[in-house]
Amino acid sequence: MPSSKQAKKRVITDDRRRAANKAKNSAMKSAIKKVVDAETKEAATAALPNAVKMIDKCAKHNIIHANGAARRKSRLDRQVASR
Repeated sequence: MPSSKQAKKRVITDDRRRAANKAKNSAMKSAIKKVVDAETKEAATAALPNAVKMIDKCAKHNIIHANGAARRKSRLDRQVASR
């Protein structure tokens, strides 16, 4: 348990940030799943820009690494193109 006032505050802010990061990461994964689970190529193509946007936002906020974001976007693009 934290003993100083500053340490107590850090615990609170860390919990708040962890919850926000988890929500953003979950939203990104949901957007990716909409592309992957799309029934038709048109539906996947329509869902792709939103997924790319969410991936870029997560990379911008350091939730995922920039290279990991590029890899995810590349894989999604290839998956949609191969349909």
